[in-house]
Amino acid sequence: MKPKNTKGEMGWRALLRRTALVSTSALAAHLLESTKASAGGFEDTAPGREIRLGFDTYSIRGLAWKDFQYLDYAASLHLDNVQLSSLNDYASLDPAHLQKVREHAEQLGITIDAGTGCICPLSNSWGNQVGTGADAVLEGLKVAKAVGARVMRCVQGSLADRRNDQRPIEACMEETIRVFRAVKSQALDWDVKIALENHAGDMQAREILTIIQESGPDFVGSCLDTGNPLWVMENPLVTMDVLGPHVLTTHVRDSAVFDHPRGAAAQWVALGDGNVDLPQLVALHKQLCPNAAMNLEIITGRPPDVLPYREQSFWKYFPKTLASEFVRFVELARKGNPFMGTMVVEDATGQRTPEFAAAMRQQQRIDLERSLEYAKHKLGVGVRWKQA
Repeated sequence: MKPKNTKGEMGWRALLRRTALVSTSALAAHLLESTKASAGGFEDTAPGREIRLGFDTYSIRGLAWKDFQYLDYAASLHLDNVQLSSLNDYASLDPAHLQKVREHAEQLGITIDAGTGCICPLSNSWGNQVGTGADAVLEGLKVAKAVGARVMRCVQGSLADRRNDQRPIEACMEETIRVFRAVKSQALDWDVKIALENHAGDMQAREILTIIQESGPDFVGSCLDTGNPLWVMENPLVTMDVLGPHVLTTHVRDSAVFDHPRGAAAQWVALGDGNVDLPQLVALHKQLCPNAAMNLEIITGRPPDVLPYREQSFWKYFPKTLASEFVRFVELARKGNPFMGTMVVEDATGQRTPEFAAAMRQQQRIDLERSLEYAKHKLGVGVRWKQA
């Protein structure tokens, strides 16, 4: 989900990347108006009917808001849900404050999906965290219970764990299963389910499914991310097919996936700017996990990432990939094209000026809001906005 792309590939990327520091007010007006124009009128036969619509706070991380601000923002857009995906999203973890967050969300009529970070001590993502993996999960569950959430999202690790030549990804998976089993009684007592995200290229859908089944599907499920499957050569529709019955919450975004001389390349974009089959994705959501909120996690401002599946060395990290599923990723890439729109690139080299930082903040908000418009009017997702 979150790590910045740091690979080189300067030749072709320089051609694909249209980095521009433009007037943010002009950009906002152009993008939002074009989205509304293309969205047209809403038809209640759209695939997303009755699916709750929300966003993950990482979408607008540059604004550095806290809990009440996110909730008020969601209310202003007539959304149904907010995923406070990090403990840092709260102004305080004091029980009295968390109770106020819960009451404020209830007054606004918005539900909360809670979240925390890495819960696997073997992962490179664990960093300098103190305590055990179980401690990390329990802290997240306590906060989730306090704010009235029924779901708590967490992650095992990232791409660095998959491409670790010293330790197979299965070692991290086994540790994650042990962590989850250690907190089962508390999770069931507190009536909060754990939603493990397919995060930053760490695992394919069937690996997530193994953890869910081995831990206990009565208290562990999926936080299904539709952008991260591409890092592991997986079509997001495959991810939904495999994990759908276990999905508790989501991170939804579009991607531009296309052929590359070394295999394929993928870039995260706003909804409607890529070639993921979003209507089919939403139809599967409605069929397989209708109670899970569709939370947009829009991450733009990053260059394409190359997936060199034509190189034999790349496959040592994916020995169990099914041909029947891989071919669906290849088909997706063959149908796609590079994103040729305007984008401020977040991890571009050079000094970060105040103007650059301001443009990034504005782009995050613009791309989230135009994606929400697309989700509402093109896909029919959301409940409260139809009643406003």
